Amino acid sequence: MARRQQEKAPSPAKTKPLQIDLSSVRYEGCRAIPHPQDTQNGNKEKDSETVLENGCLSIVVLGASGDLAKKKTFPALFNLYRQGFLQPSEVYIFGYARTKLSDDGLRDRLRGHLIQGKETSSNHSEAVSKFLQLVKYVSGSYDNEEGFQLLDKEISEHEISKNSREGSSRRLFYLALPPSVYPSVSKMIRNCCMNRSDLGGWTRIVVEKPFGKDLSSAEELSAQLGDLFSEEQIYRIDHYLGKELVQNLLVLRFANRFFLPLWNRDNIDNIQIVFREDFGTEGRGGYFDEYGIIRDIIQNHLLQVLCLVAMEKPGSLKPERIRDEKVKVLQSVLPIADEDVVLGQYEGYTADPTVSDHSNTPTFATVILRIHNERWEGVPFILKAGKALNSRKAEIRVQFKDVPGDIFKCKKQGRNEFVIQLQPPEAMYMKLTVKQPGLEMATIQSELDLSYRQRYQGVSIPEAYERLILDTIRGDQQHFVRRDELKAAWEIFTPLLHRIDDGELKPLPYKPGSRGPVEADDLLARAGYVQTHGYMWVPPTL
Repeated sequence: MARRQQEKAPSPAKTKPLQIDLSSVRYEGCRAIPHPQDTQNGNKEKDSETVLENGCLSIVVLGASGDLAKKKTFPALFNLYRQGFLQPSEVYIFGYARTKLSDDGLRDRLRGHLIQGKETSSNHSEAVSKFLQLVKYVSGSYDNEEGFQLLDKEISEHEISKNSREGSSRRLFYLALPPSVYPSVSKMIRNCCMNRSDLGGWTRIVVEKPFGKDLSSAEELSAQLGDLFSEEQIYRIDHYLGKELVQNLLVLRFANRFFLPLWNRDNIDNIQIVFREDFGTEGRGGYFDEYGIIRDIIQNHLLQVLCLVAMEKPGSLKPERIRDEKVKVLQSVLPIADEDVVLGQYEGYTADPTVSDHSNTPTFATVILRIHNERWEGVPFILKAGKALNSRKAEIRVQFKDVPGDIFKCKKQGRNEFVIQLQPPEAMYMKLTVKQPGLEMATIQSELDLSYRQRYQGVSIPEAYERLILDTIRGDQQHFVRRDELKAAWEIFTPLLHRIDDGELKPLPYKPGSRGPVEADDLLARAGYVQTHGYMWVPPTL
């Protein structure tokens, strides 16, 4: 087993509610950071020892010629550069892939993704050009040392040019790659590209989902990475944890007094966490058919949101305190019962030439999770995700219980709900019953609304990848998945996934553009969800 390099990770910045615009903040290249203490399960606590983080920063994007790097990683780095978080005097960005390209060849490939959908002013074009001059390309294989030795040579030359002391430089490796090559690439990084010593510098790796296909494959991958790097060096990224309103959940729950007594089984009847897309696999059929909607969306994105909705208040905002509480939630989830699952597959899915004619892969799933603890006993958590449906949305819907003693006879109009729209248009609103204006004592459903585009006009909401890459540079692991958290998540879903893989559970057909299988609505009704008829939330106009 390779000797692990001790990591120096900065303490997380104190969280501020509704801190949205990053443009007013500047990256500090020199700051005091605490020294982490390893524990057996990867947790860390802070002590009084500090080191100075002042070396130059090298960001290496592995898989630089792929779609993820071009569409997400490099645009996020560019936006951080524009806002001053990546200073040209300190940072250099290296792309690494098997494709034979020159520096200018990679820059030309990236340019269109940095200006697409954005202003085309001369200032913007100039910023793009200056950013691309910080990008260098290295070509090499993912499983032999020659390419990585060349990469290390290029990184070292950059560090020398910035007069960085040996061991003080910072190296961030972003694996925008298929998980199948994580072990070989990580081994090459460990053998060839690590920071030389421990004088305030660090080496960190970012890995993308999927983190395995089930419990055993996830544990195998975790063991392979764990043999090479400490837990403090590994950042398992789930971009949902970088969304503005997902990051707002802890503030909403624990900084507002009126939520505290309501957020429990005495007042809440059910909670839905929903992801819907109005298009199919769109050319990703071969990849998607290997994983399906549960592995692709529910086991990671929606389950992470569930943790933040259901967790207890942490003792502090230290990343490990928050992640400890998330693990406790996952460990309290009961095994999934077959009667709490509805699977679907949209008609025409198997027409994709990359998908088997007899595919059993679900493109839709509704799964009810039940948490066995004092706060949530008896409250169903309904996780629902699907493709080729009648709308596009990602939301959390907290439905409260009926008001006892309904003197206004308004029960049939619907229940109180607190709804959080997670992706554009970002919003949160409380659905409640009010008196209808007029002379009669009649009731109507209305809402208290916070729509971000209206309330925060002119404020740019950062992309999730921007936040998470910046957190990685800062050493803040709050919004990343810890190893024991990953294991607990797979323990919940692996038995269900194996029954699907073995053909024991079959997806039901549904028409593209529909709500999904009608059986899913029946399951929601059995779980206690009451649909509101005659009311629709309409985002306010500016």
